[in-house]
Amino acid sequence: MICWMNGKQVVAEELQISPFDHGFLYGLGFFETFRTYGGKVFLYESHMVRLRSALSDYRIEMSYSDEEILSAIHTLYKENGNEDGYYRLNVSAGVHDIGLAPTQYEKPNVLIFQKALHLPPVHTEKDGVWLVTPRNEPESVVRHKSHQYANNVKGRLELPSLKETEGLFITSDGYVAEGITSNVFWVKQGELYTPSLNTGILPGTTRAFVIEIAGELGLPVNEGLYMREDLEMSEEVFITNAIQELVPIRQVGEVMFSGNGGPVYQRLHAGYQQAINRMKVSD
Repeated sequence: MICWMNGKQVVAEELQISPFDHGFLYGLGFFETFRTYGGKVFLYESHMVRLRSALSDYRIEMSYSDEEILSAIHTLYKENGNEDGYYRLNVSAGVHDIGLAPTQYEKPNVLIFQKALHLPPVHTEKDGVWLVTPRNEPESVVRHKSHQYANNVKGRLELPSLKETEGLFITSDGYVAEGITSNVFWVKQGELYTPSLNTGILPGTTRAFVIEIAGELGLPVNEGLYMREDLEMSEEVFITNAIQELVPIRQVGEVMFSGNGGPVYQRLHAGYQQAINRMKVSD
């Protein structure tokens, strides 16, 4: 597999990061995961806005423009066989002495790598499980998609597999937060509900786009602080992320939902697919 690192193509097995990179020493780094459709990245601008906000917060100066990063992804798409896949853009703070001395990081390590998509058929359902591990507080006003992923890993360790199940976090105050690798939505009496960013969840790009689609469809959208009972009293539940898109939830614990038969899920999923199709045929 060909990867991209600091402006050059590199064979995956030859990638190297110094142990003095502050991404390794202190977990200071951020990433985005993209999915391509016909070689085109979906919601690319939204991903990059989120990434650059995180980099700015921590004074990491990435010299590559959005256009250069997008060009690198397209190059990897061609080099690796013109197959759509999962792409990860990773910005690690860079090499510095041990200690928190730098006032800014001027030479981060920037990597892009690709892996094949191994996804179930569209509309495949998952089950949900309430996690014992509480969702931790973000270290910034808004949670960034960062290397500091231990809380997610801890939640993941509660499950035998993420293939058929998603773990759902509750905050220390008892509010529904998000999934291990997803944002969560539910439907009650024709209205859409999702936890507020005030719960400390990641502001997902797919989450934001689904809310946008719902607005276009005339569906009321409620963002707030909700207890698990609020979700359990709904008719439909689904989760979202950039790779899996919208995934219907069949049940959470012993509580059953409409799964892939949910009418609101079906409308939103159709709207999402229409947006992807429009991107594919655009110049």
